[in-house]
Amino acid sequence: MYNRCISSIFAILLSFLLLACSTATTQQPPATNINQNTSAKKVVALSSLAADIISQLDQTKLVGITGSKLFKDNPQFEKLPRVSEGQNPPNLEKIVALKPDLVIGAEGFSNQTTDKLKQLGIPTYLTQVKTWESLQELTKTLAKSIDADPQPLLNRYKTFLPEKQNPTLSTLVLVSRQPILTPNKNSWAGDLLAKFPTKNLAAELQGNSPIGGYVTLSAEKVLQANPDVIIVVNPPQKTDAALLDDFKKQAFWKELKATKNNRIYVFDYYGLVNPGSIDAIEKACKQLKQVL
Repeated sequence: MYNRCISSIFAILLSFLLLACSTATTQQPPATNINQNTSAKKVVALSSLAADIISQLDQTKLVGITGSKLFKDNPQFEKLPRVSEGQNPPNLEKIVALKPDLVIGAEGFSNQTTDKLKQLGIPTYLTQVKTWESLQELTKTLAKSIDADPQPLLNRYKTFLPEKQNPTLSTLVLVSRQPILTPNKNSWAGDLLAKFPTKNLAAELQGNSPIGGYVTLSAEKVLQANPDVIIVVNPPQKTDAALLDDFKKQAFWKELKATKNNRIYVFDYYGLVNPGSIDAIEKACKQLKQVL
């Protein structure tokens, strides 16, 4: 059970957000066969974030999407064909049948599919979002690829962030129990925290974690840090306060300042750890404004 849990957490984190990069970057990976001089008319998005951005920019250009649970009850996406379901690889035949002139994937997750599509002459583009600035740059790039105006969406992003930053509280974000994993500044979560009035106590930490942008902590290290605020992030396969319940069983937990002051908060995986979608990012930012 322990091994399956850890493997699942690692696989999800790696495949969606943190693959193959150990340092932060604000640059998108090089476009693959994308022609910025030609406006794409039929776009298939293999990541939920790319699908959402394209939809917000010009929904008429989106002809196929990933089967993300983020779109399950969203009427905006209900009539669009799904080219993948859950964690299964995208269905190549379904993608080709849609006759796209651009397929957008996620670096480290969609590479095999986009490589095959390139062989068929279909333009592809791989994305990677690990910073707020890379989210903005991706939005501009995708807007240019479909001849849309990115400014309304960029203006919306600005409303997600607080106007003032005067850090008074210290914070730790915990994404797993065994091992205890926390984001440093080289991650989407760490970069997002830097936009809010708080000090991420793990921002400058480095370690031997196999996941770039994350470090492992011992219970002693957590006690030593003793943050004012602790944010516990449930992985996608868990619901409610499952991970928080795991931490509550640990002897060190009741000794923490955040526990004593009732400053423990549960966040969703999407938005804070994996950007997921624009709505997920907005929700995470609203929560951060409330708790910080």
